[in-house]
Amino acid sequence: MDGLRSDMGRWSGNPWQPSSTPSPEPEPEPDRRSHRGSRSFWARCCACCSCRSGADDDWGADPHRDRGSSSGRRRPDSRGSDSRRPNSRGSGVNAAGDGTIREGMLVVTGVDLLSSRSDQNRQAHHTDEFEYDELILRRGQPFHMVLFLSRPYESSDRVTLELLIGNNPEVGKGTHVIIPVGKGGSGGWKAQVTKSSGQNLNLRVHTSPNAIIGKFQFTVRTHSEAGEFLLPFEPRNEIYILFNPWCPEDIVYVDHEDWRQEYVLNESGRIYYGTEAQIGERTWNYGQFDHGVLDACLYILDRRGMPYGGRGDAVSVSRVVSAMVNSLDDNGVLIGNWSGDYSRGTNPSAWVGSVEILLSYLHTGYSVPYGQCWVFAGVTTTVLRCLGLAARTVTNFNSAHDTDTSLTMDIYFDENMKPLEHLNHDSVWNFHVWNDCWMKRPDLPSGFDGWQVVDATPQETSSGIFCCGPCSVQSIKNGLVYMKYDTPFIFAEVNSDKVYWQRQDDGSFKIVYVEEKAIGTLIITKAIGSNMREDITHIYKHPEGSEAERKAVETATSYGSKPNVYATRDSAEDVAIQVDAQDAVMGQDLTVCVVLTNRGSSRRTVKLHLYLSVTFYTGVTGSVFKESKKEVVLAPGASDRVTMPVAYKEYQPHLVDQGAMLLNISGHVKENGQVLAKQHTFRLRTPDLSLTLLGAAVVGQECGVQIVFKNPLPVRLTNVVFRLEGSGLQRPKILNVGDIGGNETVTLRQTFVPVRPGPRQLIASLDSPQLSQVHGVIQVDVAPASGNRGIFSNAGENTLSGETIPMASRGGA
Repeated sequence: MDGLRSDMGRWSGNPWQPSSTPSPEPEPEPDRRSHRGSRSFWARCCACCSCRSGADDDWGADPHRDRGSSSGRRRPDSRGSDSRRPNSRGSGVNAAGDGTIREGMLVVTGVDLLSSRSDQNRQAHHTDEFEYDELILRRGQPFHMVLFLSRPYESSDRVTLELLIGNNPEVGKGTHVIIPVGKGGSGGWKAQVTKSSGQNLNLRVHTSPNAIIGKFQFTVRTHSEAGEFLLPFEPRNEIYILFNPWCPEDIVYVDHEDWRQEYVLNESGRIYYGTEAQIGERTWNYGQFDHGVLDACLYILDRRGMPYGGRGDAVSVSRVVSAMVNSLDDNGVLIGNWSGDYSRGTNPSAWVGSVEILLSYLHTGYSVPYGQCWVFAGVTTTVLRCLGLAARTVTNFNSAHDTDTSLTMDIYFDENMKPLEHLNHDSVWNFHVWNDCWMKRPDLPSGFDGWQVVDATPQETSSGIFCCGPCSVQSIKNGLVYMKYDTPFIFAEVNSDKVYWQRQDDGSFKIVYVEEKAIGTLIITKAIGSNMREDITHIYKHPEGSEAERKAVETATSYGSKPNVYATRDSAEDVAIQVDAQDAVMGQDLTVCVVLTNRGSSRRTVKLHLYLSVTFYTGVTGSVFKESKKEVVLAPGASDRVTMPVAYKEYQPHLVDQGAMLLNISGHVKENGQVLAKQHTFRLRTPDLSLTLLGAAVVGQECGVQIVFKNPLPVRLTNVVFRLEGSGLQRPKILNVGDIGGNETVTLRQTFVPVRPGPRQLIASLDSPQLSQVHGVIQVDVAPASGNRGIFSNAGENTLSGETIPMASRGGA
C-alpha cells in the first residue's frame, strides 16, 4: 500500500505528520489516485464553505488525530461523536462564578426535556425509533420542555435558553444559539411560556429550519433583580438536531408521507446486483436508529473536520458524506478492495448491513476493510437517513466508467478486430450502486431540485478528492454536464454510447460500430412500501432512441473531450446479434447461445468468433478460457443459432467474485464488410439461505431462528462464516462454522431477544473462499412487551459478537 502521506491536500492550515505507528489494516484500494493540490478540502469540494479566517477555530476534530500512536488513538465514548466539548459554562451557579446563590435569585434546579421515546417530543419529531435516551429533534419544528425552578416564575424574570456546538461557539455562525423566552429570536428560533404552575415552567421552543445539525449542549440562563444564574451543563441534557423532511421550510422537505416513511424511516431495504437479464437482490440492514449509529454519523463529519457552521447545508453535508464513506485520501469509513483477496478483512459480499461497519469505525477510528459499490451505497443510505435526509439506494445496470471525459465508452481494436487492451481504459461495470437523496438546490438555477445523485464509491476524483455529487438527476437527464457536481461522469455512467474503433492500415482509427442502447440499460431501486423493484430509468434519461434522448447525448458529448465523435460514424447493419440468456446455476454446466438474424434482402455470410472469460463486476476481465469460431450462412430474413456448451470443470478454476462471465462476440459479414461486435455479461446464480422463525417474537423474550443452507458445489467449503443482523432484533453477530462438505446441507439454530416492536427484518449471509454472495432474510413481526415499547439500553454497546459453531450443533445433512 502507499505510505501515509503528510500532503493530504486538504488541510493547508492544519498540517498532519505521519506517526511511526502505521495503520494496522491494509488499504488495497485500486490504483486510481490522482495528485492533489495544496488547496483545502473546502476550497475544492465546496466553494461556498471555503472562506475561513485564520482565527476561525470552529473546525471539529483533527481528521487524523487518531491515526497516530496507540496512546493517542481516539476511542469515542458512547455518549457522543466529539469528546472535546466546550466548557460547561456553568461550573459556578451564578454569573459571577463565585458559587453564591442569593435570596430571590431564579435558580433552575432541573430540566425535563421530555426526551423518552414515549414522550411527545420524540414521537412528534419522528425520532422515537432511535435507541437513545437523549432528546433527538428535527429542525424547523417546535418541541416542549419543563424547567424546575427554586421559586415561582414572575413576569419580571428573564429566562434565556442557550444551545452550543463546536469548540468555539459563535452566535454569528449559528454554533451558539441564544433564545430569550417570550421574545422573538433570530433565524426562526423562539421560546414561549405555555404554562407556569408553582415552581414549574413549561416552554414551547421553536427551532430554526436552517439550524446546524449535530449534538448541542443545552443550558439555561436566568436574570432577576437578585442576579443572574447559569445552569451548569449536564451531559444528559444534550440535544441532537437533525434535518427535517417533514418541515416545508427545510430544503430537504419531502411532500409525500409514503416517501418519508420509506426513504427516511425504513430501517431495511433491497440492493440489486448482477446483470440486467439476471437481477439478483439482497436485503440490507440500514439500522439508522440502532444505538451508536447517530454518533458514528456525526463522527464522520467531525473526522472530516467539516466546519460546524456549514453543517446546516444539506448540499455540503451530502458531499462530505460521499467523500468520507470511502477511505481514500481522508481515512474514511470503508476501504475499497476489488482484488479478490479479502484475507485481511471482510469480503464485501459478506456484509448484511451498515451497523457493524459504522460502529467499528466509531469505536476504533480505523477504516473498515472491505467495501465495494453496494457496501458504500448501503452505508451512505444509513448515514443520510440517520441525519434526516430522504435517501435511497439505486442500481444502474451496464454502468460506464469514462476515464477520459469523452462521455463515450471507447473500445479499440486492431485491423483484425482483436481488442487493443493497452488502449481500452474505459470500462462498463455489470452494475453500479449509488444513492439518490432529495433536496432543493439553492446553489443551482431553478428546475434542479428533487433527487440528487451521491456516489461514495471511489472511482475518479472530483476537485482533487474522491467524492461524487450531489448532482441533480434533471441535469443528467438533459445532458447539462456543466451543472455541478460531477454531472459529466454520472451522465456517462447512464447515457453514453459504446463506440467501437478499428485501427486502419495508416494507423488511424475509424468508428465501425456504435451501440446506442448499451449503457444505463436499467436503473432500479426498491419500491415504496413493498419489496418489489421500481424502474426509475425514465427519471435519469429520456426513452432510448427518442429525439430528446439523442439531443441529450449530443449536448453532453459536445462538452466532452471528443466533441466530433459521431462525425466519422460509418454504418451498414444488415445482420443483427442477440444473445439468448439462459439461467446459469453455480456448480452446474451451462450453454451460451447467440442468435444471428439477416434483416436484408440478400444472402449473408458471417464469420463469427465467441470468446468467454470470467469478469469482475467492474468490467475487469480475466483471460479467455474458452472460444469458438464458426461461419454461418443466412438466407434473406432468416435466423440461426450458434451455441457453445461450457462444463463446470471448465469454468470452475477461473471463477472470481460474483460468479460473472463475459461473452465477447466479434466477426464480420463477408458480402458488405459489416463489422459485428457485442459484449454480453451473465452471472452464475447462487443459492439462498432459508430462515425459519421458531416461535413468536415478543420484545424482551428470547426467540429462535433456524438457518438452512445446501452447498451447491461438489467441493468442500472451508472457513465458512455466517453473519446475522437485524435492527431491533439482533446486533451484528458472526458465526464461524468451519467446513461444509460438497453438496452437504447444514442447519443452524440461533436465539435473539427483540428490543423494539413492529415488523422487522432478520438478515443472514454466508461467506467462504469458495463461495460468496449467499444471503437470506425473514420478516419478524415483534409484539410489544406489556406496558413497554422497548427494552433497549446504552449497555448494548457490544457492537459485534462472534462464536464458533461445533459440527454437532449444526444440524443434519
